[in-house]
Amino acid sequence: MKKTVLAASTLAIALAGSLSTSVAFAADDPMMVSVKRLSLATAQQIAQATIDACREKGIQVGVTVVDRDGVVQAQLRDTIASPITVPISYKKAYTAAAFNAATSALEPRADTAVGRQDFLVMSAGGLPIQVSGALVGGVGVSGAPAGETDEECAQAGVDAVQDDLEMAM
Repeated sequence: MKKTVLAASTLAIALAGSLSTSVAFAADDPMMVSVKRLSLATAQQIAQATIDACREKGIQVGVTVVDRDGVVQAQLRDTIASPITVPISYKKAYTAAAFNAATSALEPRADTAVGRQDFLVMSAGGLPIQVSGALVGGVGVSGAPAGETDEECAQAGVDAVQDDLEMAM
């Protein structure tokens, strides 16, 4: 009986010590954080510049711009782009934002448990949108004959606003 009480006392002391340590760490954390977000106008500008870049190549695509949480801010489908380009462009944008990486860099993970999730696309055509190293969104493109071309158009869309975004920080 004394061993059980002693073990319980030791456990209680250990728990109290770990809780006070956790509280000490939590006290250092700010109670609120500021998050930079793309404006609607900027998301639309990225989407339109992406469409324009693909048009210059003679390609009709769908493009989606998402915020840092993967929520759609702007979505366009060019006049004769296939309807399937819309959900694919969204999944590429979502994946790029979720992993903060170009979807082309994720291709080796496509045939893994994570890569087989219905809401992810790990093939070229999605890019994160970063400002001074901080993630603010993602852009995804679908419809070009090759994912690399989708990604080139996405990059042109981001490049169209990158300098202004950097100045806004």
